[in-house]
Amino acid sequence: SNLHDPGDVHTIAPEMPAMFDGVKLAAVATVLYFLVRCLNLKSPTAPPDITYRDTPLNRYLLKSCPILTEEYEPPLLWGKSGHLQTALYGKMGRVSSPNPCGVRKYLLMQDGATATFDLFESLGDHRTGDDITMVICPGIGNHSEKHYIRTFVNHSQRQGYRCAVLNHLGSLPNIELTSPRMFTYGCTWEFAAMVGSIKRAFPQTLLIVVGFSLGGNIVCKFLGENRINQERVLCCVSVCQGYSALRAQKTFLQWDQCRRLYNFLMADSMKKIILSHRGSLFGMNSSKMEDADLSRLYTATSLMQIDDNIMRKFHGHDSLKEYYEKESCVHYIHNINVPLLLVNSSDDPLVHRSLLTIPRTLAEKKQNVIFALTLHGGHLGFFEGLCCFPSPSPGWTRLSWAMPTQYASGKDTDRPA
Repeated sequence: SNLHDPGDVHTIAPEMPAMFDGVKLAAVATVLYFLVRCLNLKSPTAPPDITYRDTPLNRYLLKSCPILTEEYEPPLLWGKSGHLQTALYGKMGRVSSPNPCGVRKYLLMQDGATATFDLFESLGDHRTGDDITMVICPGIGNHSEKHYIRTFVNHSQRQGYRCAVLNHLGSLPNIELTSPRMFTYGCTWEFAAMVGSIKRAFPQTLLIVVGFSLGGNIVCKFLGENRINQERVLCCVSVCQGYSALRAQKTFLQWDQCRRLYNFLMADSMKKIILSHRGSLFGMNSSKMEDADLSRLYTATSLMQIDDNIMRKFHGHDSLKEYYEKESCVHYIHNINVPLLLVNSSDDPLVHRSLLTIPRTLAEKKQNVIFALTLHGGHLGFFEGLCCFPSPSPGWTRLSWAMPTQYASGKDTDRPA
């Protein structure tokens, strides 16, 4: 008969549940492996790698600023990933970001452009009794309203610093351009105008120059362009810059550390800023732009394409190579003689490690330069805190005002020539 015996019972072999459990364990193990790899959980914590010449002032600074020699401990679960540090800084800013109150200043430039900066008065006396102003240059397309700038300004005010923050030309959505030009990678005109305005308004003030990312390139180029620019400057702090656009160009086209993806995202942001000022940049009689440049802008997928078709033309550079050569601080930074702190992170996905030979070599040769390289921190991240939740103040905020404070206190200790 073809009928099954009612007594027949089909059972799963006893080894089957064990096999399913094995598959689950393998899946969990695979996920955990990739989490450990992607989050870099096995990476140790360590103090910054410091490069400097052995001088009395540098010894004093390292002794007085423990943050330069103590371990930097990022949040345990995600803080060792440079990508997450960078993404969280970019999208979320700081935890409980403060909202300092300032006054917006407008400066008419010789070419008809209108530069703006925001001025924030200190919230108390500086511990040295001196009048000290921080002149701050933000990152690409950034301004005083960005979370990381607001956090830095608030902490600096509380330490007794007045703060002046440059708003990159064209970066503020509610401020129209008054000439067919916007900020570029290394144009120092607006920053110089802000510094000049501060010096005139506060004749007794001393200056601390601070630059973040692209702003680090601008401030170092500004100081190195003319020795006069270093007058009344106590010191300069540069955080997460790349030093040479020409050398960075090749690395930005590589998929290593997802730099090509970051390049695309940054190009998209730049495209939006440029298109928001389309009328001023392409419509004015004095504009150097043509309709073909606008067409190429729409199809651009990298910063290099935008720089070649748009940015280099603001200052009449004949080629992309010339633009990157002329606007990079690497050709000026050796002229800086005031104390200079250069801060970078090893896991910064935007700044290739090959570029870090520039600050390291400089610090080995010049006694006024200290180069601090952290193991973790991403691009302008440097979050601190236990487990998941970062503290409101990133490490570079404390570092960027702690070092100048100590320099102001010890400025008579064998100041470099």
